[in-house]
Amino acid sequence: MKKVLLILSLLIVASGGVLYALKGKSQYEPGKYSLEIRPADRPFGVGSTLSYRLPDQFGKAHRSSPETRTIAFAFSKNAGHILRSTMEGKPAGYLQKHRAVLIADISGMPTVIQNMFALPDLRKSAYPMLLIYDKKMARRLKEGREGSRVVVMRLQKGKVVAIEQADSPEKLKALLER
Repeated sequence: MKKVLLILSLLIVASGGVLYALKGKSQYEPGKYSLEIRPADRPFGVGSTLSYRLPDQFGKAHRSSPETRTIAFAFSKNAGHILRSTMEGKPAGYLQKHRAVLIADISGMPTVIQNMFALPDLRKSAYPMLLIYDKKMARRLKEGREGSRVVVMRLQKGKVVAIEQADSPEKLKALLER
């Protein structure tokens, strides 16, 4: 009986090692991406400007644009579910039509979880989801905000003019379509 338990334990450890070796390497290249908040000496909020170069779920880089009117941030699993529910059934071009961008913070997820579950699931989506892999990038954006809700920032020429939160797909849809 002890031999069977020992063999099972070794198999589990070996499987975990193989799994980590295969899926434990991040595809994120920190030098290729950035997120800059100005002014740097104040908390991020109304009056701040935001510029970024972030990857989407397919690894394609996206840059901030002065044409973007709305950015919706998901800083938690619950907020991510609100984003996904909101986007279900939306036609191609919905985000472009409303000049909106979706950004999810996955910096707190272990790499294995990102690679095995989160990214494959996000790749099923027909819309781009920009991703923040870096905890330092996410920290200033999250500061003082409710993590379980989607944080929606209204922009004019890259400058934040309003910040609201959505706790349901209906509320987020209304904010995106304003």
